[in-house]
Amino acid sequence: MLGATALSAMTGGAMLRRAEAAEANDGPVKHEDHGDKDDRYTPVVTVDGSTMPFKIVDGVKEFRIVAEPIEQEFAPGMKVKCWGYNGSTPGPTIEAVEGDRVRLFVTNKLGEHTTIHWHGLLLPCGMDGVGGLNQPQIEPGETWVYEFTLRQHGTQMYHPHADEMTQMAFGMMGMFIIHPKKPERKVDRDYAIMLHEWMVPPGAYRPDPNVMLDFNTFTFNGRVFPGTSPLLAQLGERVRVRFGNLSMDQHPIHLHGYQFKVTGTDAGPIPETAQWPMTTVPVPVGATRDFELVADAPGDWIMHCHKSHHTMNAMGHDVPNMIGVDQREGDLEKKLRALLPGYMAMGQQGMAEHQDHARHMKGPANTLPMMSGEGPYGNLEMGGMFTMLKVRDQLPRDGGDPGWYEYPKGTQAWKVDG
Repeated sequence: MLGATALSAMTGGAMLRRAEAAEANDGPVKHEDHGDKDDRYTPVVTVDGSTMPFKIVDGVKEFRIVAEPIEQEFAPGMKVKCWGYNGSTPGPTIEAVEGDRVRLFVTNKLGEHTTIHWHGLLLPCGMDGVGGLNQPQIEPGETWVYEFTLRQHGTQMYHPHADEMTQMAFGMMGMFIIHPKKPERKVDRDYAIMLHEWMVPPGAYRPDPNVMLDFNTFTFNGRVFPGTSPLLAQLGERVRVRFGNLSMDQHPIHLHGYQFKVTGTDAGPIPETAQWPMTTVPVPVGATRDFELVADAPGDWIMHCHKSHHTMNAMGHDVPNMIGVDQREGDLEKKLRALLPGYMAMGQQGMAEHQDHARHMKGPANTLPMMSGEGPYGNLEMGGMFTMLKVRDQLPRDGGDPGWYEYPKGTQAWKVDG
């Protein structure tokens, strides 16, 4: 029995209840408890993230979610004071199967009230999680319970519907994946990536929720390049990649070296006759997209947002454009240095030199250079929403990064004279 006392609303066989003193009735929330296992599906890998543990209680799949302030490392050299779920942003991915009944305990450890909206799920109205409309707010220290039966399958999300602008700007979001009861095909690897964007002023640790569109940090699952981990696949495997977008912009995600088919949206699977080949999938705001491919081309293939500022880290958007300006002419550099001690002419031929400058010019605290990362042949000059799909004949047995791809002779571009 649950310890609900304040509110019990029965709607179409579903219950939303405030579980006052839930810990006293059900025991403390234990993040380290990985709970039961479910072998009905290929588990989704939330790259650089985690999966929500669960328990089966009287045939119901139970999850425990804690909304709380967290500190998250976006990449070495940058930690951000965010809000998230169970210690991370995005929160752990929830996985279940169509037809499952789920019970979700939500404990609020924030300083203000919150709720959770189950974005894209078909459920009773009383479970929709809009504070003030479907339910009272979940006050600090309270635990509420959402319970319903999953009537669909596909890639959905969860996020607050209380002080939404602030709480989502601080990172409160996660993926909610419902596997089909009768899958049409099996995938060998199933990846999930939540897209988000942030304004973290240079030198600061806390995102600014007041910014509308001029963001400076763009994340895959709460990480920016070079802090993002690659996706891995072995030759011949079928790979699915799921994207969720709860940011303020559409993100066109482009994968090199492959054509893929978009197989699902937040409304579920797309019939095979309606799928078409693409190399870039736009992921709209408030939506999800799934694509699938067969890994038939070995290599290190980059995957990134194709809005070019979204593959950069913090940069000054209002600095003068110096490309084409000869700062040596008329001793311009010298005159500027007299006004601004330490001034150094740069950017005349382009901005690629910035990555080298960042190695010896210290920037603001807790702020990543605009571009960074190194490959086997030098600077990658990227940041933000950037990672790789590494496809190999044989992956390491420990599931780790296989390292850089070794190009077979005659398959690489070459330099010529003249």
